[in-house]
Amino acid sequence: MASAAEQLARNLSFSTFSKAKALQQRIWFTLGALLVYRLGTFIPVPGLDPDAFRATFEQSQQGIIGMFNMFSGGAVERMAIFALNLIPYITASIVVQVVSTASPRLEALKKEGGEAGRRKINQYTRYLAVVFCAVQAYGIAVGLEGSQGVVLDPGWFFRISTVITLVGGTMFLMWLGEQITARGVGNGISLIIFAGIVANLPSTVAQTLELARTGAIPAFAGLGMLLLALIVIAIIVFFERAQRRLLIQYPKRQVGNKLFQGDTSHLPLKLNTSGVIPVIFGSSLLLLPATIASFAAQGNAPGWLTTVTALLGRGQPLYLALFAFFIIFFAFFYTAIVFNPTETADNLKRSGGFIPGIRPGERTAQHIDYVLTRITVAGALYLTVVALIPEVLFSQLAVSQFIGGTSLLIMVTVTLDTITQIQSHLVAQQYEGLLKKSRLGGGKRR
Repeated sequence: MASAAEQLARNLSFSTFSKAKALQQRIWFTLGALLVYRLGTFIPVPGLDPDAFRATFEQSQQGIIGMFNMFSGGAVERMAIFALNLIPYITASIVVQVVSTASPRLEALKKEGGEAGRRKINQYTRYLAVVFCAVQAYGIAVGLEGSQGVVLDPGWFFRISTVITLVGGTMFLMWLGEQITARGVGNGISLIIFAGIVANLPSTVAQTLELARTGAIPAFAGLGMLLLALIVIAIIVFFERAQRRLLIQYPKRQVGNKLFQGDTSHLPLKLNTSGVIPVIFGSSLLLLPATIASFAAQGNAPGWLTTVTALLGRGQPLYLALFAFFIIFFAFFYTAIVFNPTETADNLKRSGGFIPGIRPGERTAQHIDYVLTRITVAGALYLTVVALIPEVLFSQLAVSQFIGGTSLLIMVTVTLDTITQIQSHLVAQQYEGLLKKSRLGGGKRR
């Protein structure tokens, strides 16, 4: 039986949306912030020759640089102020979360520090993001100087100005993402990455069809890739909505002389609890060292650096193996962070609920953990297959990564999450309307 919230969600209409003024303001704010982000991807870093850089970029766009360009919404191919996007911040978040599990001090700060502890951890994350961003920006500046004719006036002034520009761009995006999360709709960090991918999607599809028309790739291969993209989208939607529902029963209760039958409900466990986080985290960890190596390899780089760049190229076995490992690892790691079976079992015990055939307390926590581990295995394998198989196929045909498995995962997952948040706002709006009607009705009866 559907819950009250689910029944309300089914009855949502345009009239409900038109009355939700606060939600409309949040949506307009989100769209305005994303527009600012897109404008920033067209402001170039000073001191570069655009034509020479474009020629250099075209030589390596099918490798790891192409992946970086996808995340930045095309800012890398224009070497814009947002070229680093939010990758350093995401990498810093990964490091802080991993260290928090091993550091008792940070673990206590996260669990017992409350809002102040959360702000402190966010502050550590920002500081570490600045360090990662500065190192990455300096590596890019050196790599650009090593490329023939790209930098108009090489030297320390160019390096320092490039570092300041790229670090400032990433810090601004961090602030913008936080503002979207607080005052808009959806997760700001995910929406910024989503906006960059979607903005380049039409031109990517047109480019793929043009390659098929001119014979650069077989015609059936071009249509087949678009068909595969649609199939992957359908698979993602199916798995992202899949749940394992645990039956929860509540005992009979007596009120006065009446005996009420015990209620039943469900504890929904998502097949993919971690969402798109493992894919973004895995890509970020691969991009941090590989970007520096790829740019530096354009100049007079040592042989081992060129070898690393080649091994981490798109579709290469080492790249695919590391990507799969990171996806599976972060699927389990992030699920363990966001869902605590012991805490859930304690909440059920306090409310009088229990799983039929399972004793409340520790045995319930063990059962939930067992079920969650099994479905997380399926969820991690699903993420790995969806992210890697299109990458392998598309890399063989040298087409854009904007229609690869990673980009499709991010687009579909962020869309579903944002729609869910919009529905939550509309459901809250309907609840408020029903409460007002009930109060007015009670006042008239009196």
